[in-house]
Amino acid sequence: MIDIRLVREDADTVKAALGRRGVDAVEIDRLVALDAAARSAVGSRDELRARVKALSREVGEARRAGDTARAETLAAESRAAGDEERTHNNRAEAAQEAVRRALLYLPNLPDAEAPDGAGPEDNVVVRTWPEAPAAYGDHQRVPHWDIGAQLGLLDMARGAKLSGSMFPLYRGAGARLVRALESFALDRHADEYEEIRPPTLVLTETMVSTGHLPKFEEDAYHVERDDLWAIPTAEVPLTSMWRGDVLDEADLPLRLTAGTACYRREAGAAGRDTRGLLRVHEFEKVELFAYTTPEQARPQLASMVARAEGMLRDLGLRYRVLDLCSGDIGNSAARTFDLEVYSPGVDMWLEVSSVSWCSDYQARRAAIRYRPAAGGGPVFVHTLNGSALAWARIWAALVETGRQPDGSVVLPEVLAPYLRGGTVLGAG
Repeated sequence: MIDIRLVREDADTVKAALGRRGVDAVEIDRLVALDAAARSAVGSRDELRARVKALSREVGEARRAGDTARAETLAAESRAAGDEERTHNNRAEAAQEAVRRALLYLPNLPDAEAPDGAGPEDNVVVRTWPEAPAAYGDHQRVPHWDIGAQLGLLDMARGAKLSGSMFPLYRGAGARLVRALESFALDRHADEYEEIRPPTLVLTETMVSTGHLPKFEEDAYHVERDDLWAIPTAEVPLTSMWRGDVLDEADLPLRLTAGTACYRREAGAAGRDTRGLLRVHEFEKVELFAYTTPEQARPQLASMVARAEGMLRDLGLRYRVLDLCSGDIGNSAARTFDLEVYSPGVDMWLEVSSVSWCSDYQARRAAIRYRPAAGGGPVFVHTLNGSALAWARIWAALVETGRQPDGSVVLPEVLAPYLRGGTVLGAG
């Protein structure tokens, strides 16, 4: 969440920043009013608490002096003040909760360097690799769901039979390809990132810490009986590993990576890009995550983008990098770069990675701080996350790009060690 002190001290700056994201200034005015009411309620409660404490001291003094009548009178006053204090405390807590709820729904302030814009059409293409458009043959203009069915790699019908639509089922070499991609990625990141295997069902406060709750509840899968949530990304458990803790600056940047299944209801996706693997409810992804100091954040963001790009080049996939505009970045992010691969069989650019710097927005929600080496009080860390990479659409782009005139699929050599040495699917 954003810093309430900034709202108090410079509401106009907050209005201008969030206005770039389409947030109405009325929302900030409402927050200012809620905060003023909460502080007033807390002040009244604290005055009553002080009065109760003073009366308690006077009761003790009167009893020690043997003045029983005065002690009883003061005790009655103390009980009445105590009842009033409890009423005011309930009001103060409700007012503070109203401020907290309002903050939980507000998005992060966009970075000054994020381009202005209202939506995806305003995102800026930073670069494309390779620069010259590739030439694709007719044999590559076949959608991956047809290739998968022809070669026995992908069975969407049986996936739907088991779990409903948009739940893919990979078979044989198709399943091995998903496993190979995850192993390839985890090995690539092992030089700087600690591998984590987190739970994929998490507590409500774990989802709140990243900003996925309460605002995006409709997009998440909830196990109501146990009040657990299926993670939409490994960013969720990785963010909360040090929830409520204070780190040492010497430990930063702290880098983590995890390969997990991810679950998304895609509540607003009905009828839109839902064939094959274009949009699914369950998919595998390797996540990069880092806790940093504010000074380390921008270099870390660039490093994460570079890692994702390096993998796409090694996989031989044409891609582009987008600098997301202020109106299109995610709720928790201050700056985001998306990576999209071109998939010739569906003739579409498919998002396969989103790399975001969340400043101290998530750390405030999760209460994660660090002790500066130079001394002074604890400071909120900055958090960054990025896909490196998400496999469903990579799988689709690989089988479409690698399809040969005879119908077989040739995969990149970098995957050979993870595919028992074979990189041709459907040969013979």
